[in-house]
Amino acid sequence: MDDTFEVMAGYYQHFDADFTRDVPEEGFGGWKKAVVSFSRKHTAVVVMHAWDAGTREQFPGWYRAVPYIPRAQEIARSVFPGLLSAVRASDLPLFHIVGGGDYYKNLPGYQRAAALAGPEPPLLGRAVEDPVRTALDAFRAANVFVGPHNEEDVKKGFARLDFMPEARPIEGEGIAENGHQLFALCREKGINHLIYSGFAINWCLLLSPGGMAEMQRYHVMCSALRQATTAVENGATARFELCKEIALWRVSLAFGFVLDVDDFIRALPPRKGEIL
Repeated sequence: MDDTFEVMAGYYQHFDADFTRDVPEEGFGGWKKAVVSFSRKHTAVVVMHAWDAGTREQFPGWYRAVPYIPRAQEIARSVFPGLLSAVRASDLPLFHIVGGGDYYKNLPGYQRAAALAGPEPPLLGRAVEDPVRTALDAFRAANVFVGPHNEEDVKKGFARLDFMPEARPIEGEGIAENGHQLFALCREKGINHLIYSGFAINWCLLLSPGGMAEMQRYHVMCSALRQATTAVENGATARFELCKEIALWRVSLAFGFVLDVDDFIRALPPRKGEIL
């Protein structure tokens, strides 16, 4: 059986700038698609931070500070069931990246990843504390995110954190809380390409432990599923989800490919021994 499968993949052609234009970047090729080959032996799908955040009635302050939660819930309801079922019926492993609590620590998939990885190497230390830095931290906490009046709801929400029902791991799926553990799972399975879904594309998926920036240090390619993620947006970007678009461009430019969920599902190889 062929060790590759063909995928219609999106990429951004970030050349050539045209200096005859008022805005040279408008000369770039922009978003394009091409059929490329992925390895069925060395590719896995990741669900990252698919958190059950309760309801807005339960935690109104959390929702006021993190209003993408309803978008994530809709993606979990409408996209995850078909996507994760297709991945589980394929040759590709499915991993879960977790954090924010201890809701996963009794699961065999996490315990196996932790055992494979061993202790994470310690940091060299922390920057010195001083009163000026402490005051700056306090200013940001009060004025940037999440807002003093929302803090209690956020704490309560994280205290009962769990997997979204649609994204709960099943037996045999690896669960990692950082890049050290995720790479241990990758190394065990021979994975060099991770395809990310989850929340949020411009925040956790890029920069949190186990995110793309960390996994790139291990020489792992990182791609993203467009319809299986959303982004942290601001007041000027939320209507058209512009931060999501910028983050997907960044994925294409710096990490891997951007895939449409339907194209990806159609391309998934069945498990070996199953009839095409």
